[in-house]
Amino acid sequence: MSKSKTTFKISKENNFSEWYTEILNAAEVTDIRYGVKGFIVIRPWGAMILDKMFKIYESAMKRTGHEPAYFPTVIPEENFKKEAGHVKGFTPEVFWIESKKGEERLALRPTSETAFYQMYNLWIRSYRDLPLKMYQKGSIFRSETKATRPLIRGREFQWIESHNCFATKKEAEDQVKDDIDMTESVLHKIFAVPFLPMRRPDWDKFPGAEYTVGSDTIMPDGRVLQLPSTHMLGQNFSKAFNVRYTDEKENEKFVWQTCYGPGMSRMMASIIGSHGDDKGLILPYTLSPIQVIITPMHSQKKDKEIKKLAEELNETFFEEHIDAKIDHSNKRPGEKYFFWEMKGVPFRVEIGEKELEKKVVTLSIRDLDEKRKVKIKDLIEEIKNLGAEFDARLIAKSDEEFKSKIVSCKTKDEIKKELSSKKIAKFNFCSTQENGKICAEFIEKELQARVMGTNERNNEKPSGKCLFCGEKATAIVYAGKSY
Repeated sequence: MSKSKTTFKISKENNFSEWYTEILNAAEVTDIRYGVKGFIVIRPWGAMILDKMFKIYESAMKRTGHEPAYFPTVIPEENFKKEAGHVKGFTPEVFWIESKKGEERLALRPTSETAFYQMYNLWIRSYRDLPLKMYQKGSIFRSETKATRPLIRGREFQWIESHNCFATKKEAEDQVKDDIDMTESVLHKIFAVPFLPMRRPDWDKFPGAEYTVGSDTIMPDGRVLQLPSTHMLGQNFSKAFNVRYTDEKENEKFVWQTCYGPGMSRMMASIIGSHGDDKGLILPYTLSPIQVIITPMHSQKKDKEIKKLAEELNETFFEEHIDAKIDHSNKRPGEKYFFWEMKGVPFRVEIGEKELEKKVVTLSIRDLDEKRKVKIKDLIEEIKNLGAEFDARLIAKSDEEFKSKIVSCKTKDEIKKELSSKKIAKFNFCSTQENGKICAEFIEKELQARVMGTNERNNEKPSGKCLFCGEKATAIVYAGKSY
């Protein structure tokens, strides 16, 4: 086993904010120097991570019956105002494009309900057209007024959004459950980021929805980050956009609708924040743009043979669908190791005179900071097995850390203490209906936290009284400090 020295002077545990900013820059994930507040450049390393994330999520979408589409980036103001509750919620965040005199203003989409549903009005006629399940990927624009953070909070971010129509309310509610399951199968089981599916309080649901379930994780600084969210829209939008179908008995009915928004930018931030260490990124094997970096060592006697072996291994990796690359740079070995460890590459293959002679390679495993000798003939199979083990370790480690950050509290002082200790607090609460908003506002003002909602996975039963107003508790809620 060979231990490498810490590469960054900034400790992730002690100063996550600075560590996060530094690693995005050092690993060439993003560049904030574009010159417009809230807009960043995603550099090739970040773009390649996102490409893999999109591919996996789109595969999950298609597997569950969703079909892709591309809608315009602009939305006519008339469409945008049809659903009053929706426009009330989003108007302050909209970027408007002022058109020529006499022409209607256009909105840069902050989300695309009003774009999709004007077309669903034209496409849906009969029960035979249902269910209709479509999604698109692309940029969303919101005129964010709070402090921006790369990938976490910005004015443009990458995401997928699905918009679905059903004949019955039950089918729509089943889709909400399916969306939570999809988040589990992708975000948790592949991206290795655990989360809580939180049914939002009424005052915090998506504008125009009957209810919202947001998937929340917690970052190392104790801040809660909302990731994919799914919304039961009911018939609010179908009535506003007159999206109706004729059933088997020739009766006209409004469709039931849901929408789901996996924010890819934020999920990448959660992957970086959850798994990285003081040496840099640690990327899941499944997501790393380079899964194996091959580092041939310079040798006066065996240089050609070493380079030849490196090329042969690289070709074999390609044939076996393993993303690999050879580092042909003239950097010293230590510099090469530092660079690729910092980029988060899971495995490094070192080839020198000794390896050539013994027909082995030295294999370095990023998350374990461990080296081992592997016979060349066994290398492909070993990488495949170790890749699965690598991701399983990340999931297990993240789950353990996540579980330790959720604490049951019985008093207001305990809530305050746990929130200050970078934890999520759960406790008895009066109500997640509108009448509970006063207590929620107290939490926001006095504790600088927010009520995240109730756990959609667990049927947790409250007992006793609300810790804030003393009324009978009707829910167990979770609270955390948010970005």
